[in-house]
Amino acid sequence: MSELLPPDDLAESSPLSQFAEKAYLDYSMYVILDRALPNICDGLKPVQRRIVYAMSELSLRSISKHKKSARTVGDVIGKYHPHGDSAVYEAMVLMAQPFSYRYPLIDGQGNWGSPDDPKSFAAMRYTESRMAPFADALLGELGQGTVDWQANFDGTMDEPVVLPAQVPHILLNGITGIAVGMATDIPPHNMREVVSACIRLLESPKATVEELCEHIQGPDYPTEAEIISSREDIVEVYKTGRGSIRMRAVWEKEDGDIIITALPHQASPSKILEQIAAQMNAKKLPMVVDLRDESDHENPIRLVIVPRSNRVDLEALMSHLFVSTDLQRNYRVNMNMIGVDGRPAVKPLNKILSEWISFRLVTVRRRLQTRLEKVLARLHILDGLMVAFLNIDEVIHIVRTEDKPKAALIARFKISELQADAILDLRLRQLAKLEEIKIKGEQDELAAERDNLEKTLGSAQRMKTLMRKELMQVAETYGDDRRSPIVAREEAAAFNEDDLLTAEPVTVVLSEKGWIRAAKGHEVDVENLNYKSGDSYLASALGRSNHPVILLDSTGRTYALPTHTLPSARGQGEPATGRLSPPSGAVFCGVILGDDEQRVLLATNAGYGFIAKKSDLYTKNRAGKTALSVPKGGKVLPPRVLGAGENPMVVAVSNEGRMLVFPLAELPELARGKGNKIINIPSARLQAEEEFMVAVAVVSEGESLLVYSGKRHHAIKYRELEHYRGERGRRGSKLPRGFQRVDRLDINN
Repeated sequence: MSELLPPDDLAESSPLSQFAEKAYLDYSMYVILDRALPNICDGLKPVQRRIVYAMSELSLRSISKHKKSARTVGDVIGKYHPHGDSAVYEAMVLMAQPFSYRYPLIDGQGNWGSPDDPKSFAAMRYTESRMAPFADALLGELGQGTVDWQANFDGTMDEPVVLPAQVPHILLNGITGIAVGMATDIPPHNMREVVSACIRLLESPKATVEELCEHIQGPDYPTEAEIISSREDIVEVYKTGRGSIRMRAVWEKEDGDIIITALPHQASPSKILEQIAAQMNAKKLPMVVDLRDESDHENPIRLVIVPRSNRVDLEALMSHLFVSTDLQRNYRVNMNMIGVDGRPAVKPLNKILSEWISFRLVTVRRRLQTRLEKVLARLHILDGLMVAFLNIDEVIHIVRTEDKPKAALIARFKISELQADAILDLRLRQLAKLEEIKIKGEQDELAAERDNLEKTLGSAQRMKTLMRKELMQVAETYGDDRRSPIVAREEAAAFNEDDLLTAEPVTVVLSEKGWIRAAKGHEVDVENLNYKSGDSYLASALGRSNHPVILLDSTGRTYALPTHTLPSARGQGEPATGRLSPPSGAVFCGVILGDDEQRVLLATNAGYGFIAKKSDLYTKNRAGKTALSVPKGGKVLPPRVLGAGENPMVVAVSNEGRMLVFPLAELPELARGKGNKIINIPSARLQAEEEFMVAVAVVSEGESLLVYSGKRHHAIKYRELEHYRGERGRRGSKLPRGFQRVDRLDINN
């Protein structure tokens, strides 16, 4: 074993911590620079760049025939990218999927996946591929001296460091990647908008992000779903290089059904249907009865949601689905990329475009310089050929008689070796007079091109003009209209438990012993229901099953119970104290049912009261909350639900047989408290139980007041109440003889 170890003089030793740190840093830099992050110059990761370059070397241009994808993958891993074939093929598939790439780089034949399952593509031995036309915008200038080259992994051939992209591809197709300690999420954009922003930056190098956003409205995903992020949020993303973009599905109403026609980027239709179906099975979507996927070749996305009836609020239903399913998604934005300096960084929009423009200017300059060198070299050769044609007889004589004609030609005509070689390479057929005319014409064309190239290279303005023209030409060739509209939408909200309940009419009944139940409908004979022995009817309220019921006890505390969970009125109900925890000795004295805006008159027999909204009385606390303050010696009166009648009047009656009437508007609307004085009850007589308020009611125009005294009752019309009208807080006027011992007040519609 010792023979396998290196000699001591060749071995290196270092602390394990230093070795591990260096090894991890080297690996991290490799992952960041050579695997996970795109380069700002061509917007490609190394594996993508090598795939595109390998296809160009295989002559798989957009006008060529398709070849098996396995051929391309084999060349990539054998020549440029020594990694697994599955990883290379998946990267290749992504560039061929029109639902993944805004401008696909590869044109594929066969099964390349679907929006429903992007990973369902066939194996590379079954699919065929070639480059898409747009790939020419990345490769068209590759052989023109535009970029640097480097040796491949085994040093046997060269590959381009970056591709000479003619547009900012880093923004066009977007890219995602995870490196060591950093990641990138760059969304795709519309080519016409990006080119327009580049031209703006060429003309105004100090243009701000806000000014560039006049051209780039926002990301443009390969889907027609809506981008609903606000304008301010989008601009902030481009300022910082970080943030998120929110997308929402597009839907329409058709014959009462909901038709979804576009989904957010990379959202799966089958998964969305599964999410909706799961809510239906959990009885969280009672308003939906059916789901269908009617997608086909003519309609790539067509999901149908069938509501239970035409009374279902489709806007509210879709708002709930946006929150609870993938019909609305957020996409992280992290503009992290390798800059022209070779360092990874998160960049704002103006920095990205500025760096790419600087790269493009260098690329164009190198292309023009390379072309100029070729033109000058050709002109040099043509000058030598013209010398030969002008002295053709002498040239022929030298060639026939001299042992070393090349040296003789150089000495006689003062030409270079290249020119001499070109003269000696002439064929006899090229000595015709016509060839001389062709050479003269080629000289004139190349001289004009040389002058134009030199002028362009010597003028910064001409370079910008050329670059602007080329950008516009690429945008005209490959550009298209925006696919993802940017629309302002309201914030979506999910249904709460009450929204999911059916709003059926119910009557809630409370007994004197505190037993509660609910009956369907409003036509219920509440007093003749079956009650437990020793118990009887106390109060009832009409409302809907999706409204919580409010109970009021003798201490002035209120409690809430979900109406749809109450036992049926077919039985005797259940004690409310089984679900609530009122104070010891407290008894329930009233029940309230209605929507949150329902107003209620709360009062005590001390002659005080106020108006409260039902929402202010609601509480989730089992022990309730104090709503009505009860004075010493006072008792809580049954609450009175207010109607929507005109000119409502408060009617208060004392045990002395006095009745006072005044406008309801004179009572305050409070969330809790004692309230204002309704009728004058001296506190001493209240505590001695000699005088107190017996009942209170609210009467509107068109209604009558029923005054009950024992088994008799007396009806007082609304206009007749004027006789008892007075200022709030007075003692009131005496009722007719025989009705001065009032038991209760009712309203007759």
